[in-house]
Amino acid sequence: MAVVKEPEVVTPEAEQGDDEVVSRGRLVWRRFLRRKAAVVGLGVLLFLFVMAFLGPHLDKWHYLDQDLDNALQGPSWNHWFGTTQLGQDVFARTMRGLQKSLVIGLLTAFFATGTASIVGSCAGYFGGWVERILMWVVDLLLVLPSFLIIAILSPRFRGKTWLLFVVLLAAFSWMITARIVRGLTLSLREREFIQAARYMGVPSRTIIFRHLLPNMSSFLIIDATLNVGGAILAESGLSYFGFGVQPPDVSLGTLIQEGTPSAFTYPWLFLFAGLLLIVAVLAVNVMGDGLRDALDPNSSAVKARTKTK
Repeated sequence: MAVVKEPEVVTPEAEQGDDEVVSRGRLVWRRFLRRKAAVVGLGVLLFLFVMAFLGPHLDKWHYLDQDLDNALQGPSWNHWFGTTQLGQDVFARTMRGLQKSLVIGLLTAFFATGTASIVGSCAGYFGGWVERILMWVVDLLLVLPSFLIIAILSPRFRGKTWLLFVVLLAAFSWMITARIVRGLTLSLREREFIQAARYMGVPSRTIIFRHLLPNMSSFLIIDATLNVGGAILAESGLSYFGFGVQPPDVSLGTLIQEGTPSAFTYPWLFLFAGLLLIVAVLAVNVMGDGLRDALDPNSSAVKARTKTK
């Protein structure tokens, strides 16, 4: 008969030793370093950021420059990733596209998680009509077809700053997280330290930002990390269909769209942007999983319950 083995709970005292006092941040970092895949994901992501912002300075070509004498040529010493039909350097355009996709992913995740934390915590803490109104807005946005709305609105922003596209992406990316934050707030607001702060007359905004949200920091950090990958995919998909980043600027989605018709005849037009998109999203997701396990050691212990001896 199989015997279920209970997971061994690792306490902070066991990790830091008898004589060493280690902060929670260092404990989280230690747990994170034990996840080799997560460390690799973090390293790959950092490398992509460095390459995206440093790469254009290593190449003599600008992403808008044209070398008409070497149009549609494969990778060479002069053009590391080859050239397009118009003689544009694929390496320069790919680095520009990677840079734009990463920045859009980061900003979208930041604004989405920030909005979700504020809306969810306010709804859960205040309750009453505040909760009803905020949750009504959440429910309304959840049933709206976000892709269709962004597709309709994006042509109106052509020729304007791409930050408006970030706002559109973030506007439809925070609702599920807001509901989770609301549930966590409903639980935390009954705790003794929150009740004590209320009885002492501490302002509500101070309780929310200094007591409630810091106690959800682990969840919010994980949510923001995983939102980066989702935002990069969303941006690439919308840009692929012409609803995202607009020419003459480029992103990984626009580069993939431009190279798709020639994917088999001139693969360098499609291959590099497609591979970087896959690697970037995979690295973010793997790092997010490792960060989740590091911030919440019990999450990895759940799997141990299914193992038998």
